[in-house]
Amino acid sequence: MASSEAGRWQAALDGYTKESFDAEGVRRAVYRTGSGPAVVVVSEMPGITPMVAQFGRRVAAAGCTAVLPHLFGDPGRPASPGYMLQSLGPACISREFTCFALRKTSPVTSWLRRLAASEHDRCGGPGVGVVGMCFTGGFALAMMVDDVVLAPVLSQPSLPFPVSRRHKADIGISDADLARVKERTASGTCVLGLRFSNDPFCFPERFATLRRELGDAFVAVEIDSAPGNPHGHPKNAHSVLTEHLVDRQGSPTRAALDQTLTFFRQRLAVGQGPGPRPEGLGP
Repeated sequence: MASSEAGRWQAALDGYTKESFDAEGVRRAVYRTGSGPAVVVVSEMPGITPMVAQFGRRVAAAGCTAVLPHLFGDPGRPASPGYMLQSLGPACISREFTCFALRKTSPVTSWLRRLAASEHDRCGGPGVGVVGMCFTGGFALAMMVDDVVLAPVLSQPSLPFPVSRRHKADIGISDADLARVKERTASGTCVLGLRFSNDPFCFPERFATLRRELGDAFVAVEIDSAPGNPHGHPKNAHSVLTEHLVDRQGSPTRAALDQTLTFFRQRLAVGQGPGPRPEGLGP
């Protein structure tokens, strides 16, 4: 990595402090910004890109502490097809990520749960929020086995990879973890899910499984990306909150971003209290 490149990439992380967190014998870098209840932002492939960092700043502006663990890639480096493949290859063969197995939770979520618990102790509030994206989208669901996770967001959850019909419908957690998640939703926790309708990695079958298993506790936001859609989303649109966000009023992706930030504020009691719950965010 050339020093000039590293310097440019670090500029994308302006406003963040870099720390480290140790759990289960693994130390990873963690980037933090803001104050208030913690929201763990688990980056999509290829890593903590400038767009992911910008989303974290939006979380901080909403009154939360954005906590970005470094799981893969080069923090601050912009996304590109080559960089995507460079990050994806090692992750696919890592034992920490379950990319192809059915009904199995990725082991890395255990480390992330420890991070969430630590951040709750540090930041206070009623609990923490979590957003997973793409490769990590389902991690927010798996982290719900802990009571501390009150605001889970699944943005275009893409594991396991859709190599068969069964894989397209699988939600990337074990049966035991799903049973615990259903206990949580039965007692009032809800899950927000985001995807584009023509997403090439997150298929409608996966959201259908989430609806069947979680009922009204799963709030699905599906944005039209079919050819000729009125908002001009490309047919291969994938990243709702980052790379394919159209940041203007009236855009469905801007509405999804606003709904996500409101979800965090409401569930984590940011500001003067929980207040009235926005329509569509569940019990």
